[in-house]
Amino acid sequence: MDAKLRGGCLCGTVRYELSAGPQAVTHCHCSMCRKHHGAAFATHGSVRRTEHAFTQGGDVLRSFRATPQVTRTFCSLCGSPLLWHIAGKYEDWLSIPRGTLDTLFVPTYQKHIHVGSKASWFEITDGWPQHAEW
Repeated sequence: MDAKLRGGCLCGTVRYELSAGPQAVTHCHCSMCRKHHGAAFATHGSVRRTEHAFTQGGDVLRSFRATPQVTRTFCSLCGSPLLWHIAGKYEDWLSIPRGTLDTLFVPTYQKHIHVGSKASWFEITDGWPQHAEW
């Protein structure tokens, strides 16, 4: 059985594989994630850089330096966010938007972060832990 998890962008041009399941699954409510995803929050799972590989469409990937530390990578054709990472302490980790995974992955633990800046019109009712920061 193939243990790799697979995902990609909306238009199907960019594809990736993960050799391990995402860790630190978070629902981020910061204003940057809300704007980037166009939703009340963004759900990400983190993997080590060595566990992630783009397998198709690398030529259409673009990156945006959202802050001096945070870089976001997306498909330039359909706009799908495909990963983000933080320079410095977490340099060896990539955060993958859960919505881009095509393979079933059920995390055992999740949490909400940056709830101090969550959308005023959204109420968190799922019972997962909530943190004002991360």
